[in-house]
Amino acid sequence: MRIFLLICLSLISYSLSAQVKLLTLDELDKRIAAGKDTTYVVNFWATWCAPCVAELPNFEKLRVANLKKPVKVILISVDFKSKLQKEVIPFVVKNQLKAEVFLLNETDQQKYIERVDPKWTGAIPATLFVKQKIRRFYEQEFTEKQLKNTLLNLK
Repeated sequence: MRIFLLICLSLISYSLSAQVKLLTLDELDKRIAAGKDTTYVVNFWATWCAPCVAELPNFEKLRVANLKKPVKVILISVDFKSKLQKEVIPFVVKNQLKAEVFLLNETDQQKYIERVDPKWTGAIPATLFVKQKIRRFYEQEFTEKQLKNTLLNLK
């Protein structure tokens, strides 16, 4: 009975510590439109992408450095939806990601790539910076310094 109780408690704490939700581009657009004074840093990544994994700590540092500012870091996994429970959530827990993490809930890859940015080839990591009407899209891996400078120079 104790083992069963421990397993249940572990599963509850595990699911609470990794809130990864599905997100469509329509929902992302509504979220950005609602935050008129907020700057959004939206990173597209995947658990299997080595450069994506390497840069994720830099997004966490950016998030922490801007906790009291109108800056929101959103991490959007482009892993397959079928990988959510067995790969994405365990990855988020293991890497202690505290930023908002979503899994992109879109079926047509080419359509969502063109919608995020017409110049996007589909390569990841990719990051979208949005500040009011300013949109800057980057198909690259970011260092901590590059992220900070890009955010500061968003004009």
